[in-house]
Amino acid sequence: MLQEVKDLQQRAVSELLQKVKGNRDELTFRAPTGSGKTRMMADFMNRMLAERSDVVFLVSTLSKGNLAQQNYDTFKMCADNATFPYLKPHLISTEISGEESLYIPLDSNVYVLPRDLFKKNGRLMQGPMLNFLHKMTEFYFGKGLNKKIYLIKDECHQATNNLDAISNDFFNKTINFSATPNMRRGQVPDVQITDEEAVQAKLIKRVELYDDEMQTVADAVDKFIEIKENYRNLLHVNPCLIIQISNKEKAEEEWEEHIKPALDRYQELKWIKIMDKDKDCDTNDAFKNKLPVSKWKDYAKDNASTIDVIVFKMVISEGWDIPRACMLYQVRDTQSKQLDEQVVGRVRRNPRLLDFETLSNEAKQLAMTAWVWGIEPESMRRTYNVSLWKEQRGEIQSRIKVTTTKLGNLTKKKGFDIETLVKPVNEPTRTDIFNLYRKLQKSDNDIQDLCFEYAKDDTTRWWTFMEQIDRLKKAYDTYVCDYSKSMEIDKETSFPATSSYTDNGNRLNLENWVWRKKNATNTLFSFDSEAECQWASLLQKVANRCGDAVEVSDIFGNEEIFLWGKNFPQNSDIKYEYYDEGIHASYPDFIMKDKKGIIHVFEVKSVNPSNQIHIDTHEYNEKINRLCECYKASSRLLPNHYFYLPVLRGDEWYIRRFQKGSEEIISEDTFVKSLM
Repeated sequence: MLQEVKDLQQRAVSELLQKVKGNRDELTFRAPTGSGKTRMMADFMNRMLAERSDVVFLVSTLSKGNLAQQNYDTFKMCADNATFPYLKPHLISTEISGEESLYIPLDSNVYVLPRDLFKKNGRLMQGPMLNFLHKMTEFYFGKGLNKKIYLIKDECHQATNNLDAISNDFFNKTINFSATPNMRRGQVPDVQITDEEAVQAKLIKRVELYDDEMQTVADAVDKFIEIKENYRNLLHVNPCLIIQISNKEKAEEEWEEHIKPALDRYQELKWIKIMDKDKDCDTNDAFKNKLPVSKWKDYAKDNASTIDVIVFKMVISEGWDIPRACMLYQVRDTQSKQLDEQVVGRVRRNPRLLDFETLSNEAKQLAMTAWVWGIEPESMRRTYNVSLWKEQRGEIQSRIKVTTTKLGNLTKKKGFDIETLVKPVNEPTRTDIFNLYRKLQKSDNDIQDLCFEYAKDDTTRWWTFMEQIDRLKKAYDTYVCDYSKSMEIDKETSFPATSSYTDNGNRLNLENWVWRKKNATNTLFSFDSEAECQWASLLQKVANRCGDAVEVSDIFGNEEIFLWGKNFPQNSDIKYEYYDEGIHASYPDFIMKDKKGIIHVFEVKSVNPSNQIHIDTHEYNEKINRLCECYKASSRLLPNHYFYLPVLRGDEWYIRRFQKGSEEIISEDTFVKSLM
């Protein structure tokens, strides 16, 4: 798994943990569908339980879609394999026989409650649940376990009225989890992973949205056929197209008149039609027709499943995870509404998350794209595709040659010999294996690779490595942090031919740089922050006076475009590795080539309060320092590259410039004059 994924998830959990330790009784955690919300929930509970034995968790989970069972299975697996060893999960169930009384054991610390079991006249409401809560807390006449109960509402946008009614009596904290928290009920995110962060970390796919009413279900099927073989050959995953019918009265009509004819054009396509849960389902897979309908959904999830198309009537259940799904088509009619983010999330999961780094660039681009036909959700920020000027694409890429750097592995150190580094132990202490395994899991990917390389299938060698892991990590850190030894030139690259960005506001008209949108007359581009937008405006003026240029002829009558542009992360190879408790990649914000042939690399930051998102001042400054060390070392290796870290403070720019291994702080005026 990419280090960026681990870092993003762990940062979010750490922030939530700190917030929960405060005085607030209710908090909301927001993360997009497909970003590992259940695992982060497990990590959060495990960390809290490691610190406090007096806390137990009640996880309220939707009953539909077997979400409660899925969550319990995930928690149980994480506990059994020692990933999160402090979890002792129990699935609350009313499935008991005859007159047997319902009982909830008291020896667990994570209780998963299917929400709909706790309802009026239900078996849980007839005494067992309240009895359990009384025994767990201090309200049982001094005989209770005196535990603090933290209520976690999974998919909190769904109402939990019965639990809310007893909240003040039994729950010390309430933590809401959802991809779409209900703002009208006060569920404003206190901690969140944004869609942009999740896409950049390769947790979820970017969305290529088709909201043109002229696009038909046949167009979606054609697109699916177009990418199907590449999906299989490059990703070794069978892709899936999901078709959603949002008008239940016209479901059969839509199926017979539009959907089935579109599918029948390709006889090799296998489909499943789920029109009314388990009552009205069909498939053209003769073998699957012999299975109970309840088994179809489980089979359809698997990456190797031969089912190509799944047709749903109405909304797809929360918790129904199918990472191989990469396309969603919403049947358009008079009752069609905006797509729900939960539904769009079904096709945004990364199908190769665990080994994404092993894929080719073409495969990575395929794995990180979701195609969606439907009415754009209000809350979803629009994604725009961009490309280099078509006629000048080859010249742009040949003229802008950016050299990148990377950090070498300890194994590449001159004279490195793992056998001498890992010293055999005559009498190993045999520390608890679970603690050792957790320590390995938390280690940098390179340390894990080093362990597997040394131990292979030898258990004794694994123990030998693990009992010296702290010393090995220190040796690794010492080597990697010394950029004079570990940093090396990676490759020469350029802007990708195509990329995309999410509209975050912060817009600026740009006509004569390297990028164009699909609609060539639309020259309004969006940037991640106000600071980026301001710097782009400054670069536009600088490039017009001192930038290298390519001659063009277009609808605007421009005679040339200047060789500078935003380094949109999608498909980009322009990145520089640095170390900060693990190897990270910095994708600089802008690249410019001047008339002298110098490549200028810019990473824009801001310390203004409005721009401090998800990170405190100390952490932010520490990251800036790490980037400075990276760029200074990179400039020493790349004398033809100048690196800049402009920081916006109030209305002024404080610019750190790195060239040939030296560093200086300059003003905006000095920066502009130095390029003239």
